[in-house]
Amino acid sequence: MTLTERLLATAVLTGSGVVAGVLFAVALSTVPALAAMPPGRYVQAHTLLGRNWDPTMPVIVLTSTLLNVLLAVLVPGAARALTIAAAVALLGVSVVSHFGNVPINRRVHRTDPDRIPAGWADPRPVWRRWHLVRTGLALSALVADGLAVTLIG
Repeated sequence: MTLTERLLATAVLTGSGVVAGVLFAVALSTVPALAAMPPGRYVQAHTLLGRNWDPTMPVIVLTSTLLNVLLAVLVPGAARALTIAAAVALLGVSVVSHFGNVPINRRVHRTDPDRIPAGWADPRPVWRRWHLVRTGLALSALVADGLAVTLIG
């Protein structure tokens, strides 16, 4: 393995590992905690928790996607297929986030936690489903990257 391949392999594992780890931690701890809160407290907590995710996570996800594509150009065979699969899975994380979770986040952030309207459509179940989809994609990317790096090694 060349130095460039080693550096890219380290970078893709780091990137997909961070994405999968963050999303897994949110699914395991944050989502259940938010689900247990009354609506006003949920809106307030969701707004506070979401402050630093954007633009940090999109940059990490898209950079990790690009690094996987770059590594795929350099490596042969099954390792190439796995890094492409990881890139596609990470791109899926981005698409689900952008079109599934982010619109819900914006709606929640516009809600006054002290004035939850009667008949408020609680977004938590839908947000959770989208989050679990992107978590599964992120974990798939990490597994694919791990296997690819093992094959390159």
